[in-house]
Amino acid sequence: MIKNLTTIVLAWLTVFGCVVVGRAQDSKIDWPRYQDMAVDLMQQYLRVNTSNPPGHELEAAKFLKKIFDQHGIENEIFEYKPGRANIIARLKGNGSKRPIILLSHMDVVTAEPASWDVDPFAGIIKNGTIYGRGALDMKGEGLLHLMTMILLKHEGPPLSRDVIFIGTADEEVDDEGSLWMIANKADLFKNAEYVITEGGDNLLDGNSVKLVGVDVAEKAPFWLRLTATGLPGHGSRPVADSATNRLIRAMNRILDWETPVKLLPAVEQFFKDIAPLQQEPLRAQFQNIRESLKNPDFAKALTSQREFGYLVRNTISITMLSGSKQTNVIPNAATCNLDVRLLPGESPDEFLNSLKTVIADPSIKIENVNRFKQPNSSPIDTELFSLIARKTKEKHPGAVVTTKMLSGYTESQLYRQLGITAYGWSPIYTTPEEDEGVHGNNERISVKNVREGTRELYEIVRDISR
Repeated sequence: MIKNLTTIVLAWLTVFGCVVVGRAQDSKIDWPRYQDMAVDLMQQYLRVNTSNPPGHELEAAKFLKKIFDQHGIENEIFEYKPGRANIIARLKGNGSKRPIILLSHMDVVTAEPASWDVDPFAGIIKNGTIYGRGALDMKGEGLLHLMTMILLKHEGPPLSRDVIFIGTADEEVDDEGSLWMIANKADLFKNAEYVITEGGDNLLDGNSVKLVGVDVAEKAPFWLRLTATGLPGHGSRPVADSATNRLIRAMNRILDWETPVKLLPAVEQFFKDIAPLQQEPLRAQFQNIRESLKNPDFAKALTSQREFGYLVRNTISITMLSGSKQTNVIPNAATCNLDVRLLPGESPDEFLNSLKTVIADPSIKIENVNRFKQPNSSPIDTELFSLIARKTKEKHPGAVVTTKMLSGYTESQLYRQLGITAYGWSPIYTTPEEDEGVHGNNERISVKNVREGTRELYEIVRDISR
């Protein structure tokens, strides 16, 4: 009995001691100095133009390497083709726990300067906000990862696990960067336990954080091209069964097709978590979403909303169209592209068979035009998920912390295939108006997010890596 009591007391003292030491260490950190550094480096990072295409991520990798070298952090650049490169940096732990990866992509989508209020690659601060392409997608989070490495190097406790920074190229187009790393350098990180990367969806309302979404799954892009063929001719003599007419009929059938509603456990939890934020009757309907979806009227209303529909069904968007290059010419071929997004667990072959049945025209050719990546997900009963949820609630008591499934794609899918638990999360809290800048105009991140996010991310990584 005495032995058991002693064990309990020692365990309690160990935990309590870690908390006290952690707080003591935090009190010694000159946070304003590091936060000033973060804002300055954020501006510098945004000035490195890595618009993809063409990318030129080597310049961003060199920028990051210079900083790692200045702080004595082990790092290496891998230039896998001219101008395209990845970078990896590592802080070594004692190996008692498996590594954690801080993953970000260095490329950004293109920007049209004429449509912006400021130069998208000048890193200008305006009204407390840093403007720049990639501020949210995802140089902002990459900057927080960088600051975490610097803080751990100079201020952190002894590490029980390696902390690995990976900056990749080409996420916005073909994912060549991560694919190359996994194919050629996986020995440097494949034994990791966790990945933290983009994908979290946090809602800021005024000065209050309302929602923190931790991405645990993404839908998989299954891009298709439909090609219809038919008799060509002069536009003055219509052909009833022309390629364009056949394609239009097929597209009409696709537009009328309501793919089946399917509720995944993580999505069900999401609706339950956000139920208290809704007005009645939605509050009760979200709280019991599985039963609610059995009501055809509710299901139709829910799936017609952009922010919810993609969560419960496979989606199809008709995007690219091509036919004749001249108004008076009936072409012999017409094509359209479909941006199909499949839920985790869905079979592309089964979806394709269903689509063929809907189109009901075997003469129309259907081909997959992207590298399909099987959708996957990560569990939430982990130490890291619990830590993120607990620490977030401490800092933002009014926030709902929940699971999130993205409509888009992140690199998490690739790293989960290595057996790594991957979460999309960052302590960057944005309004819907700020979110519109992602892939849009005037992309920006608040100075407050950079300053406070520096500390918030560091504390999470520090605590999971003790």
